[in-house]
Amino acid sequence: MKKPKLSVLTPLYNTNPVHLREMIESVLGQTFRDFEFLILNDSPDNKELKTIVESYNDPRIKYFENKKNIGIANSYNRMIDVARGEYFAICEHDDISVPERFEKQVAFLDKNRIVGVVSGQYRYFDGKEKYTSAHPENNRDIKYMLLRGGCYIAHMTAMIRRSAMNGVRYEERFSPSMDYMLWCRLMEHTAFHNLQEVLINYRFHDNMTSIIQKKEMSLATSEILLWVQNRYPAWMTSEGGGGNKKLSLFGFIPLLSIKSCKNKTNKRWVKLFGIIPVIKIKG
Repeated sequence: MKKPKLSVLTPLYNTNPVHLREMIESVLGQTFRDFEFLILNDSPDNKELKTIVESYNDPRIKYFENKKNIGIANSYNRMIDVARGEYFAICEHDDISVPERFEKQVAFLDKNRIVGVVSGQYRYFDGKEKYTSAHPENNRDIKYMLLRGGCYIAHMTAMIRRSAMNGVRYEERFSPSMDYMLWCRLMEHTAFHNLQEVLINYRFHDNMTSIIQKKEMSLATSEILLWVQNRYPAWMTSEGGGGNKKLSLFGFIPLLSIKSCKNKTNKRWVKLFGIIPVIKIKG
């Protein structure tokens, strides 16, 4: 059997039936057609979800159930283990993909072999438009933000190159921020990119994970931030552009900074603690 170009990964957990149908129809309505659609139910006692999924008579849909609840990170890992595609498209259970999403992301990954993860912008909605994200486009800016606690690769909009995973998997211990940890572990293996257009309509509601698990997300993010800053201390010396550089102690205490002078002498000040001038250097 010919392998599909793309595997779409969608875990379910007591999903609202209306939201589930809208999500499925947005996937089946994609302009790019060469994919398998893996749907894994992590709430196996909820039989309504199976009935809804199986009502779509599309051979690309592969429905699975966990024997018991194993969590979202482990569910994603299970789907990765059985997926056959060259690329993985993340599709969360209550969001709506725009029709050209897969086509644009596949085309980008085909053309840019050094990029292992391509995401894009999303538009919040709750019956009416809320606002649109503005995530940075290029690899350097994305990694700069990851090092400072900003998860600027939107997981629900991401497409991942299988070969870029390099043995890395989702980690349940960092849930519900397991996507942030995944990107941090992939930093040394691949490049990232954000398309500068909306790929997902992101449903905003009271049962969102980011709302009901706000405290857990904050604690997990803090732990990941400490890990990533200790993992890549050399990357912490850059302020992300211009002529300014900074060396931080423990990743957040300013120790030495190199700041461009506002003249044409091409000299820069080295400052202790970011404020005390110590020496002026060329270049």
